Amino acid sequence: GVLGTNNNMASKQLTKILIANRGEIACRVINTARQMGIKSVAVYSDADKNSQHVKLADEAYNVGPPPSAESYLNIDKILEVVHKSGAQAVHPGYGFLSEKADFAERLNHEGIIFIGPPPPAILAMGPKDESKRIMEAANVPCVPGYHDVDQSDDVLMENAKKIGFPIMIKAVSGGGGRGMRISESESDFLEQVKSARIESKKAFDDDRLILEKYIKRSRHVEVQVFADMHGNCVYLFERDCSVQRRHQKIIEEAPAPGLSDELRRELGEAGVRAAKAVDYVGAGTVEFIMDCEDDKFYFMEMNTRLQVEHPVTEFITGQDLVSWQLKIAAGAELPVTQEDLKINGHSFEARIYAEDTAGGDFLPDSGVLKYLKPPKTNEHVRVDSGVVQGDEVSTYYDSMIAKLIVWGPDREQALGRLRVALKDYKVAGLKTNIEFVGAIAANETFKAADVSTAFISEQYDTMFPDEDVSPESIAQATLLSVLSKNASHDGATNPWLSGSRQRLNMKSVQTVRLRHDNDEFDVKVQTVAPGSYKMTVGDQVLDVSGSLDADKLRCVVDGKSVVSYGVETDDGGLHIYNSNKHGHFEQIEPEFLSASVDESIQSDAVVAKMNGSLTTVTVKPGDEVKTGQAIGTMDSMKMEWILRSPRDGVVDYISATPGMQVNQDQVIVALVPEGGQEGGQDAA
Repeated sequence: GVLGTNNNMASKQLTKILIANRGEIACRVINTARQMGIKSVAVYSDADKNSQHVKLADEAYNVGPPPSAESYLNIDKILEVVHKSGAQAVHPGYGFLSEKADFAERLNHEGIIFIGPPPPAILAMGPKDESKRIMEAANVPCVPGYHDVDQSDDVLMENAKKIGFPIMIKAVSGGGGRGMRISESESDFLEQVKSARIESKKAFDDDRLILEKYIKRSRHVEVQVFADMHGNCVYLFERDCSVQRRHQKIIEEAPAPGLSDELRRELGEAGVRAAKAVDYVGAGTVEFIMDCEDDKFYFMEMNTRLQVEHPVTEFITGQDLVSWQLKIAAGAELPVTQEDLKINGHSFEARIYAEDTAGGDFLPDSGVLKYLKPPKTNEHVRVDSGVVQGDEVSTYYDSMIAKLIVWGPDREQALGRLRVALKDYKVAGLKTNIEFVGAIAANETFKAADVSTAFISEQYDTMFPDEDVSPESIAQATLLSVLSKNASHDGATNPWLSGSRQRLNMKSVQTVRLRHDNDEFDVKVQTVAPGSYKMTVGDQVLDVSGSLDADKLRCVVDGKSVVSYGVETDDGGLHIYNSNKHGHFEQIEPEFLSASVDESIQSDAVVAKMNGSLTTVTVKPGDEVKTGQAIGTMDSMKMEWILRSPRDGVVDYISATPGMQVNQDQVIVALVPEGGQEGGQDAA
């Protein structure tokens, strides 16, 4: 156990902790606790009853239905489990209750250790307006902005004009990109304010906002700080988290590239001043925005918890930050001094998300992980995950599948290891950002460490030029289909095939119909010999041969040999993993042809872009709408999405009501041309 003193528990031995979280961070904390001889208690919602953190913990308790508000955010229920289990301390992970001062206060009041900072520090650093005032007093530089109590539209607009557009709008209680918007000019300012308020109210039950000058080209650099109850505070250097989508980080690295020793020290010392200004205890991250033009840095916010990206700091310092958290919460002194801490090498973390990166929309995806093969881990490659093959990524929670973390003696070698590991990461069953992150890691600008928060918008087209699917790729997918069917026909076992799908007739010539994105292909396959075929793709005839050994697909197309991974999932999906490319084809059976969505219907309707919950509908049958007009909002993966009209028209009927769960591509509002017949029909 861990011995130490705490404000409420003198010389108490820590033998059992409860983790008030789920997924990969719950697994991460459980693993370190086990190494330290501390028992762990998990909590789970109905949606998570079969999750990995539940299986890994020594004990697990149900805390309610899937929505977070009724389970992971239910303080009374979690406290009930704390007492029932006999846990002496609670680790909140990140998100959920990790920055809720009232939760920490309740625990302290009931004699339970909160593994985090004291409630006054959370309160001081939580609201972005209050924290800015404290930082200015502590001589920590801050971005020009408005963070006062008057929240009227007129006052916000007046101050936005004073600061000067573009303006960053932020939720006072925000985090994770939620409640954050950028307004380019006066014309869109109030619409963005309204949207930020709605999202912030839903995520944090607080719709107050602050305004900041939006620095056009900036880096997001954050300092890891750690303090104990004895007045000691150190910084464990900084991380660069500039590469983001929807204001959420995708790739983080430590240390931040291109910083002089002097600038690194200034950043670290500013981070320590920030922590000391609020009598901080435990792990915290002080986030700065750094102007790319002059390297000046400004305080953004302090996250009073462990960050998602803490493993890169662990790799370059050789420290276990969760172990530090547990020791310090039990009253111990920091295990090292500032002088003891040195940077060793370079580390990257890539967040692996279930999401559709096409078109730069990054819409979250959900579903079952039908196939999951992460890269092999070793002393240089680490995978932090809370899921295994067969688990489901739910619409109720964040869509992150895992974190892939690598280390190298320098940035170039670490980045090389990241590229290799991403090529070895294979997922089927839902869309992921693996290929996208791989393209970032291979991007010349990123290799040169020329990063900013605008990196993705600046580089997207160069990383993802429009490419037609090649006849060779179609031939590979067809070969996988035919060999999988042959294996099934011969009675051989294939672990990724379950259920009896209709077999293709094993005749000398057959047609395999495939869909890739929105394109369909009829491939004529003539069997020349076992494992050898002539395939007609469009007007090309290809000689194709190969074999399938488990998931290793050997394919020769017109004499050119390719070894890739090939998986057929039980929904008929064909997945080809080639280098960093993941080709996903669907096999189309005749009875399913009529189910394809008519493009003309799509353009006459507002459809859900993803699975989620419809939150508002702002139109009614008979209303005229214009192209791009907001007609409602939906909620998915804790983010709010505005639904917009695809064209001018009149609302014919509304087929879903607020509160309903809707599926991707489901029609929400049907439109008719102006002057057309109105249906005037609402959803039942």
